[in-house]
Parts: sequence; structure tokens; C-alpha cells
Amino acid sequence: MEKKEDKLKDIISHAKEYGFVFPSSEIYDGLAAIYDYGQLGSELKNNIKTYWWKAMTQMHENIVGIDAAIFMHPDTWKASGHVDAFNDPLIDNKDSKKRYRADVLVEDHIEKIRQKIEKEVAKGQKRFGDDFDEVQFKATNPNVLRNVAKIEEIENRMRESLEKEDLVAFKQLIDDLEIACPVSGSKNWTEVRQFNLMFATELGSVAGDSSKIYLRPETAQGIFVNFLNVQKTGRMKIPFGIAQIGKAFRNEIVARQFIFRMREFEQMEMQFFVRPGEEMKWYEYWKEQRTKWHLALGLGEKNYRHHDHIKLAHYANAASDIEFNFPMGFKELEGIHSRTDFDLKQHEELSGKKLRYFDPEINENYIPYVVETSVGLDRMFLSVLSASYHEEKLSDGSERVVMNIPPALAPYKVAVMPLTKKDGLPEKAREIIDTLKFDFNCQYDEKDSIGKRYRRQDAIGTPYSVTVDHQTLEDNTVTIRDRDTMEQERVNIDVLHRIIDEKVSLRKLLTA
Repeated sequence: MEKKEDKLKDIISHAKEYGFVFPSSEIYDGLAAIYDYGQLGSELKNNIKTYWWKAMTQMHENIVGIDAAIFMHPDTWKASGHVDAFNDPLIDNKDSKKRYRADVLVEDHIEKIRQKIEKEVAKGQKRFGDDFDEVQFKATNPNVLRNVAKIEEIENRMRESLEKEDLVAFKQLIDDLEIACPVSGSKNWTEVRQFNLMFATELGSVAGDSSKIYLRPETAQGIFVNFLNVQKTGRMKIPFGIAQIGKAFRNEIVARQFIFRMREFEQMEMQFFVRPGEEMKWYEYWKEQRTKWHLALGLGEKNYRHHDHIKLAHYANAASDIEFNFPMGFKELEGIHSRTDFDLKQHEELSGKKLRYFDPEINENYIPYVVETSVGLDRMFLSVLSASYHEEKLSDGSERVVMNIPPALAPYKVAVMPLTKKDGLPEKAREIIDTLKFDFNCQYDEKDSIGKRYRRQDAIGTPYSVTVDHQTLEDNTVTIRDRDTMEQERVNIDVLHRIIDEKVSLRKLLTA
């Protein structure tokens, strides 16, 4: 566990040092759970967006994209259920004056019990050595069984109180477990109350004329309210999809784990409109398609798993998460949901406008069902950083930090380096950049020894480094170095474009 936490710290530190991610407003000591993407981070982020957008729209004739406004009519959020039901249970400690999510306090308590189980297992392993049978040990050891029963009882009580919205019972659970404030160590808690996660503001500059509106907590509703606009203007036939990339805002009580959970974040969502009764076929189709999209990046199949929801949201009849093995463990990366006709039906009722589709094939008017794919862009970014960051010991005893970012997503595709700053080598290097820069993001690098420059490019994930030396001026050849293998090859300048393109083209990912 400690090793994983250390890896997250290393990634955060590396991301700041090399210009991937900065704490927001850092000169004013930052703002909790808000981050800025630096010069390399914004390039990587844009490349992830491009990969998603092309895979969704360019590769599918029946999916188009929109860009809806962040501000929406407040009734939008009444219809979607966010005004009444978008809440987290909140509790304050009277002594430390710190605010917590009540369910997170209980989950952290459960995690401590889980760690006791792991300690028992480790002791058993030490005692029995090669003869140790972990499954049998967990099924028979009295300490393990007692702790498993404790966890089950706590989870059942928490689930029951949340489902019934019984906040008194939730507070009683916290009291019974004797949970103390991590800061003050005190058990002096307020009552548990519901906290709406939407940021509210006012539209209009004159008090009295202004009305309360919200920063959108998700991007999906911008798609639903534009369903008919897109369908009619694009002459779309069901099944069809609408894709969108955009910012969303949630006033998280406890936002943590770097860019995994932020108050301002970006989503890449696609709502796929289908005939009622055909939603499960398309749900399975999109589960498979989205898994393929992730695996094409080559971040390691073992880093992904599916988690099908047992308890479904009020609007869904099926839901599954693609989880990724982050430094904090397996967490949700993307959700695939069968949302039924809930959203369009709600908007039709509250707006009084018909949101139906006439299907000429079956001669019927109906509200379509929706299958949603929704991936957090910031989480996607963190998954790439986590899987790409490696500290390697080399055969000569030296070490390097390398970011094995999928080449198509790398901020810079190639670095061009003159061996020295004289004899016409810088001019030749810039000449090479001038032929490559129309298709690839290039970096010119002439500072420090060539070895240090290679290390620097490894650390920012540049797939190729090209060195211009005195021989280049004689025969038009350069040395090209591969980031991952560190192998170097002498090639003619004329074939550089083809070599780089073969490795970094998005086509490779899109056809995988």
C-alpha cells in the first residue's frame, strides 16, 4: 500500500517538475482540488481528446459531436433530478472545525479493518511458508472471519441508512464505530446532513432581476436538451449518437487523490439513442467498443477490469464501470450506462415540448432509450501518467526516469538536437524541424551533453530523438534514438518523416 502511495507522490512531483500539472493559483498557496495543466499537460490532454473524438465521431457515420454551454436553464437540473437528489452526506467535527463526507469516514474505517485482515494473512504466510493456502486461511482463521463479519455488518448498516435517507441512523453508525476526526482525534460530531454538490450562481447583474442558475455538474444534459435539434438538422436516423467533451463542476466535500477527483473537471461523453427494447444489445456493444479503445493504448490489460453495478441509479437498467489500476488501487475510469428513456421523458414533462422520434421503419413515434459512455478526461490523463511513469536501472548501472506515453499521445513526437552549438549544426537541426513541424510537434534542444538531453526527453515521454552531427553535413544522415528501447540507428533525413509517422500516427490506435 505504502509503495503505491509513494508512486502517486512521485507522479505528482514529476508532473509538476516537467510542466504536466501545476497546483492552481500556487503563488497564493493554491486552491484545494483545483489544478492547472502546464505546457506538456495541455498537449497530452489535447491528444487524448483527439483520440477519443476521432474514435467516436470520425470512425462512426452515425455519431456527431456538439459543444453545449456550461450554463443551462435551471429547470434542466430539476428535470434531471440534480436539484433534489444530487447530494452527499456531510458531517463536521466540532473541535477541529473540519468537514467530512460521512460515507468516506465509514469507508476509511472499513479500510482499517481490511488492513487488519491483510496483516493476519501476512502473518500466516510467514508462519506456513510455501504450504500457505490463502483461500483456506481466510475461510477458517477466526480473526479474519470476525473482521469480515464486522465489515459486512457496517456495510449493510451504511447501505440501509443511505437508501432510506435515514441520516440519524448514519450518525448513530459513526458514533457506534467510535470514529474519530483524523485531525483533532475528537469524536465530537455534528448531525449528518445532506449537501448538494452543485455550484450555484446568479444570472444577471441586477439583484432582483437575477435568477439562480448552476454550473453544470455533468455534460450529458446539454446533449439531451439538444436531442431534437441535432436529430432534425443532421437528419439522423436511430440508432445514432451525440458526443461532447466539456467541463463540469462538483462541489466535492472531500476532493483528493490529485487530479482523480476535482471540483472542476472535464468529461468525454457520448449518448447513443436507440429503439426501446434494443438498449441491452447496444449496451453490450459499447462495453466492448470502449474496452477495445482503452486496450489499444497498450497500458497493460491487467490494469483494467469491469465492475457491473448491483445497485443501479434511479434512471438506469444496467450499468458497468471500466476500472483502472491507479496508484490508489482500482478505481472508476469510465462508466457505460443504459439510461432508459428517463432523461428525455423528464425533459419532455417539465418543458412541455415533445422529444420524440418518428421511426419510419416501424411507423411509430417514441421516446428513444439511451446508452451512455462517459469517461473522465482528467482520470484518463492520470491513467496514462500512472502506467507510463517508470524508474529504470540500466545495464551500465545508471538510472533513468522514462515516461512510456503511448506515442500517439506524447506531447512532443520528436526532439531534434545538434551535437554542438557551432559548425552549422544548429542551422541544419532547425532545417529538419522545418520539414517535420507541419505534421509532428517537435522540440529543439541544444543545452547540456547529449546524454543529459536524452534523459530529459525520456522524462517527458518524447518517442524519438534525432541527433545532428558533423557527418550529417557530409551525407545527409542523422542518428535517431527510440525512447523505449534506447536503440540508435543511422538513417537518411529523407526517411525521418516516414519512421516517425509509423510510430506516432493515431491511425495505429484507431485501427487496433
